[in-house]
Amino acid sequence: MIKNIVVIGILSLAVVSCKKKTAATDINSSNDSIVTSKAIEEDTYKPVDTICSNEYRSEDYIKSLEWYQKKIKTDIVQNKPEQNNKLYLDHFKIRTKYTECLNAIHSNVLDDYINYHTGFDSPPNLPDNVKKIATELKKVNLEFRELGESVTEIETIPSYYSSIFKDKVTPDFETYISGKDREGKENYAVDAGLLITWEELGERVIFWENFIKKYPNSSLIKKVKDDYNTYLSDYLFGMDKTSTYERYGKQPGKLYDENREEFKRIIKKYPNSNVAKKAKELMILFDAETPVEQIHKLINVN
Repeated sequence: MIKNIVVIGILSLAVVSCKKKTAATDINSSNDSIVTSKAIEEDTYKPVDTICSNEYRSEDYIKSLEWYQKKIKTDIVQNKPEQNNKLYLDHFKIRTKYTECLNAIHSNVLDDYINYHTGFDSPPNLPDNVKKIATELKKVNLEFRELGESVTEIETIPSYYSSIFKDKVTPDFETYISGKDREGKENYAVDAGLLITWEELGERVIFWENFIKKYPNSSLIKKVKDDYNTYLSDYLFGMDKTSTYERYGKQPGKLYDENREEFKRIIKKYPNSNVAKKAKELMILFDAETPVEQIHKLINVN
């Protein structure tokens, strides 16, 4: 009788042990299945088209941006600097397209953003739904950016590109990216009105002029020259709402004193620069009361 009880006990332990092993195997198999499924999902995921479509939601663009951010951090370490130059251009283009789509999707929020302020110069008091959007945008290094004149847009957080491509591209691209990220920290202009100081604009002109001199054969040279010419034109003539000369007042065609002083500053600091040469010519023409239209033709920023 005792022997039978012992045998039954041993058999019972064996059965329990087998059940535990089977359960553990089932759990491991389940975990393996989850991991495999996730890997397959990541491998087969296709980011959405960069052409904006009503078929896609904000979440679709965010997920695509996350996918590209993860991919670029993997690719960049395997590439040579020249390959990463192209990687930067492609990444910038894709992010720009997706950001345009997000701006379109959230246009109502952007239009109402100015109303979230409770007082002058106070930080915006965002409703919960907008806070949620801001949190999602931050995941992919985007933010709501107030540009002035009640204009708000979704833009890339300054320093994003430098944080990825620093020391991973050729020197000309390194200089270009760091320069663009630095400029992105301040709003440049809105609604035909300059938002930075004339001195800051003058220094931007000098920065890109030096880039052109240092990297004349860079693949970025056309892009840089276009930016340089825009900055130079704005610096010399201003914009519709922030002109360097009187347009419609009592003395049309008169150069403003603050701009004359700024031109003198840049001539003294950078006497051999192209912008200094243009500033000298401009002041002489204004002092000679040359018609403004003619001055524009004679001072050819291109």
